[in-house]
Amino acid sequence: MYRINRQIEKVAARLTGSQLLKIKKVMSEFKDRKLKTPAGKKVTKRDQAVAIAMSEAGVSKKKK
Repeated sequence: MYRINRQIEKVAARLTGSQLLKIKKVMSEFKDRKLKTPAGKKVTKRDQAVAIAMSEAGVSKKKK
């Protein structure tokens, strides 16, 4: 697996294959400048794209 992001790498050990595929798909949309927010605006920040990817994949970030 290539390095997606540190936030995703922290939870990558407990992700299923379909969740990883969904995250990769969303991040590639961001890379191609095709990812949009629910309001219809283009996503410009990588952190925002990671949050959308994790949300769509059904991954919750563990809080400290």
